[in-house]
Amino acid sequence: MDFAPSPRSADLTERVRTFIAAEITPVEAEVHHDIARRREQGIERWTPPPIIDELKAKAHAAGLWNLFLPKAHAGRYAADFGTDGGEGLSNIDYAPVAEAMGSSMLAPLVFNCGAPDTGNMEVLLRYGSEAQRKEWLEPLLAGEIRSAFCMTEPAVASSDATNMAATAVLDGDDVVVNGTKWFSTGVGHPDCKILIFMGVTDPTADRHARHTMVLVPIDTPGVRVERMLTTMGYYDEPLGHGEVAFENVRVPASNIILGPGRANEIAQGRLGPGRVHHCMRAIGLAERALELGVRRALERTAFGRPLAKLGGNSERIADARIAINRSRLLVLHAAWLLDQSLSREAVSAVSEIKVEVPNMALGVIDLAIQLHGGAGLTDDFPLAAAWVGARSLRLADGPDEVHRAVVARIEIGKYR
Repeated sequence: MDFAPSPRSADLTERVRTFIAAEITPVEAEVHHDIARRREQGIERWTPPPIIDELKAKAHAAGLWNLFLPKAHAGRYAADFGTDGGEGLSNIDYAPVAEAMGSSMLAPLVFNCGAPDTGNMEVLLRYGSEAQRKEWLEPLLAGEIRSAFCMTEPAVASSDATNMAATAVLDGDDVVVNGTKWFSTGVGHPDCKILIFMGVTDPTADRHARHTMVLVPIDTPGVRVERMLTTMGYYDEPLGHGEVAFENVRVPASNIILGPGRANEIAQGRLGPGRVHHCMRAIGLAERALELGVRRALERTAFGRPLAKLGGNSERIADARIAINRSRLLVLHAAWLLDQSLSREAVSAVSEIKVEVPNMALGVIDLAIQLHGGAGLTDDFPLAAAWVGARSLRLADGPDEVHRAVVARIEIGKYR
């Protein structure tokens, strides 16, 4: 197996890094401080600062747009909606690009490569009807609207989808949606226009054939964003995570994606590459944290010595480098397996990285916070928010325990 990036991937990765360094990093702190100021003053804070749209326009013009589109499915959309080179990338080629984007909280949004929109766009790309793609995929690819994915529920352990209580019931030419979802990322953004809702259609069917995914416009009667949720005190503006109520929401049955009872099939197709994207971005975040920590350790002295030479910090820095490199190789391996369509091996590999990478990132970010002292706990540096993001990832797209169970089941199955 060869993990070396193709020439195109290497070129895109370098261009993304250059764009972030020249255009995003200089304004990133200003953007976060502007959002924090509006939050503290109790004024509207969900509308992104104008600089975000300016950066998006520059990224689009540079061809650094929709780079997440998969090689196997991008088709005409890569050419029509600004992807550099007019075609999609394999998982192995997108991995270093995603890592580069992960070094900045704003970069995925600027490049139109941020969750949950990338996953939702892949759902529409792979499973949506031509009409669904025209109405919702194309505006998402153009960056004109945003989306949210409504699966997790507050009243049940949502890591087991069979616990789901929300329903999507067929009624003639319509489907009627009821239930409450939460941690629906993206609903805070003023441009969020479409929701992908997952609910039970036939509770008597096989547990993998009970659920249906439905496209629900956010302005449909009966849809209410009840509140925006914090993650350890952060609202994650301008996207945010919301609790959304659906009360007798009626949409055409043509809004069902792929067909009734096929949500599990869609979810498996959506989540594999999406988890690779999450993990590569988390590695980029860990790289950024390690850089900040090492620079701080070289600039500050205590007891007459640089922090880097005190209290075992050199060894901790070395361990962080080893951990990042180990995680990167695991993710590249998972990406390669997905590209080779080695399904059973890929399932285990994707679950392995979903456990490994967030935990690795947490350790590296924690080290960087420690090297910054009290400053690392403040919003003067991006480390506190980075730690919360990495901690959230241990739950998003399945908690550690579920992924460990997947890996163990496959491993034990080899010897039965």
